[in-house]
Formats: sequence, structure tokens, C-alpha cells
Amino acid sequence: QVQLVESGGGLVQPGGSLRLSCAASGSIFSINVMGWYRQAPGKQRELVADITSGGSTSYTDSVKGRFTISRDNAKNTVYLQMNSLKPEDTAVYYCNVHVATVALKYRYLEVWGQGTLVTVSS
Repeated sequence: QVQLVESGGGLVQPGGSLRLSCAASGSIFSINVMGWYRQAPGKQRELVADITSGGSTSYTDSVKGRFTISRDNAKNTVYLQMNSLKPEDTAVYYCNVHVATVALKYRYLEVWGQGTLVTVSS
């Protein structure tokens, strides 16, 4: 059906930057909202940022001014530029996409990526 492939995680020092990417592929008719969630050890998964098909964005308060979400609709790809990273940003980051397949054109399904680990440490 639809697959998400994430990339860009890794180890970075506090104050550093990383850029996450998530590419959707498969039998895609259209994509609505694309977003990034994260889950730190011992904590619940939380929404970090999302972006609509029209480009409207929202962010959780703790990342405002540091993270930027963007998307390339032609490539079915969403990005998360993370600057001024802090140790508390350490988590597994998950891509989340609301996608309609060719078979079910107007029924949106929620698809998750496999997760990519971001570690902020000196």
C-alpha cells in the first residue's frame, strides 16, 4: 500500500542541528496532513510539528523557534529541520502521514514510519 522511509537521525551535540526526512511511496492518491511525533524513554509519544497540504504548520511549544517543518508535495516528502538541539530533544522521531490510496481515493488512512533515533549529547 503505502510505505514511509525516514532518514536523518543520529548523534549530535547540544546546540547542533539535524534534518529529518520522510518519503512516502506506494499507491498514493493524495496526502493531507504530514507530521512528526517523538517518544522519549519512559514518556508518551507527542506531536512535534505538522503541516497541511496547503502549507499551514503547527508546533509544540518546546520546539517553536528551533524546529521547522516543510514538505515537498511533488516528492511526497516531509522534512523536519531541527536547530539549537537540546538534550531533552533526545527521542525516537516518527513520521506520520494521512494518505488516501488510489483504491480508496477519499478515505484517508494514518500511516507511521519506523522511527529514527535522535540523540543530543556531549
